[in-house]
Amino acid sequence: MNLATICGCGAIALWAVLGVLSRAAAGIPPLQLTAMSFAVGAAIGLGVLAGRRRLGLLRQGPVAWLHGVGGLFGFHALYFAALAWAPPAQANLINYMWPLLIVLFSAALPGVRLRARHLVGAGLGALGCVVLLGGAGEGVSAAALPGYLAAAGSAVVWAGYSVLARVLRAVPTEAVAGFCAATAMLAALAHWAFEPTVWPQGGVWLAILAMGVGPVGAAFFLWDIGMKRGDPRLLGTLAYATPVVSTLLLCLAGEAAFSLPLLAAAVLVAAGGLVAAK
Repeated sequence: MNLATICGCGAIALWAVLGVLSRAAAGIPPLQLTAMSFAVGAAIGLGVLAGRRRLGLLRQGPVAWLHGVGGLFGFHALYFAALAWAPPAQANLINYMWPLLIVLFSAALPGVRLRARHLVGAGLGALGCVVLLGGAGEGVSAAALPGYLAAAGSAVVWAGYSVLARVLRAVPTEAVAGFCAATAMLAALAHWAFEPTVWPQGGVWLAILAMGVGPVGAAFFLWDIGMKRGDPRLLGTLAYATPVVSTLLLCLAGEAAFSLPLLAAAVLVAAGGLVAAK
């Protein structure tokens, strides 16, 4: 395990607390939350680049910007919407199908083949979602369908972003600061167009700051390093532990009710990923 892979592991650990922090700021509209948390991460990243006189690294081609901003903005807007529109434990686990999708999408990369174990892993993950939606917490409801779709969309977007990062390895990791800034501005424009503004109160400010520093800040830089220069197979395997930890943290925080179907779904999703990435 080299240093780059360890950096990727740090991103996985930070993402495990994103669900809890998102619920702590649940009163903030999704697009506003995306804009505020990314603004914190971007301010820190750009400040570091300015201090090191490396702002020139932000000059990247349109493909790099489309990949970076599209992945970051698309994933988080959909993820925060899913947590707001659907039961959090269910939305969280559906979103964490992205490690499994990374394994499947990687078959499109040169020199990578899709084997039987990948299909078995995908089947276990799909079964986990069926168990989750059928018995974890409140069950399936028509009102929560937009949240389920948003969670599935966030998984697809992040898997695509991660796999393409391997292809765009020539783009320096420092450019992520610019992608975060553009994502914050794009989310702010969308918020002003479609959502009412809710001013954070009390501990909500702390939750937003924590998100911007950790899972919506440093984690992106760490993940970019890990995917471009580390061991993506090992990172993909370790990422399957994230839904289990994240969902259990939601339960411990009182944001979701613990149940045997919820535990079974988490185990199935994690097992599917481990089989696929073996």
